[in-house]
Amino acid sequence: MLGATPATAQTTTPVPPAVVTAAPQPATAGGNITISWNNFRPCRIVGPITFTLDGAQVASAASAASGSVGATVPASTTAGSHTIDAYNSCNKVSTGLRVVVPPPPTTTQPPVTQPPVTNPPVTKPPVTRPPVTTTTTAPVTTTTTETTPPSSESPSSSSSEPSNPGDGVLVLDKDNIQPGDPLTATGTGCPKGAKVTLKSLGQDVGDAVADENGEFTSPVRFANIEPGRHKVRAECGITLVGNVDVTLSSSSGGTTSTLVVLLFFLLVGAAMLRRQFTGLRR
Repeated sequence: MLGATPATAQTTTPVPPAVVTAAPQPATAGGNITISWNNFRPCRIVGPITFTLDGAQVASAASAASGSVGATVPASTTAGSHTIDAYNSCNKVSTGLRVVVPPPPTTTQPPVTQPPVTNPPVTKPPVTRPPVTTTTTAPVTTTTTETTPPSSESPSSSSSEPSNPGDGVLVLDKDNIQPGDPLTATGTGCPKGAKVTLKSLGQDVGDAVADENGEFTSPVRFANIEPGRHKVRAECGITLVGNVDVTLSSSSGGTTSTLVVLLFFLLVGAAMLRRQFTGLRR
């Protein structure tokens, strides 16, 4: 009988873990790095190895047990510690990456050298004095002309003066007003829908819009007005003109009545004295 052969014990060598590294450390934001991996297990489903920085892909490589690949750190990466992940269908490992932000570039401007300024010699032209001419000034004669104040009975303002005869007419509802009295202007002959501006003495005194027949109506408002005859102009593509007289109310009536009464008494007194004097003479 043959003796039994003792069983031989088998020793299993442990598989080293997969690792991934990144260099240089620290890396610069916007700079290049190299990612290396080792001990990746073979996968039944062959696919690429993906590398991400804080979850954003920065590189990929064909599936292999070990290797390396280049990547660029995004310029927007902040300074500090970040995580790089490497994975495929049957491997996933991580490593840390420390990032620094480079200082902004300093640009030194070269000194500006200006050429020396040479002023050209100044040549003064000879001074030629014009001959002296004696001018005799004729005596000034001043002529004074009396100006007749405007009459309160002015012609009707409805006889306006349009810029183009026959184009239209401007009618003021009063020929004579006192400061503060209301005054209304009515006109015809403007273009349909035209904006009408009323002016007098260089100031705007009213405005309106012409209707479909070219007619308009607007109150006339004087800011400051002096006695006398004034023109009111309506501008709407053509110019229509009307006249109005401004007068001040007179308070001389009461004074005149008082003078008449005093004069009456003076005449009566003179008559009585004359009779007394006549009686003494007799």
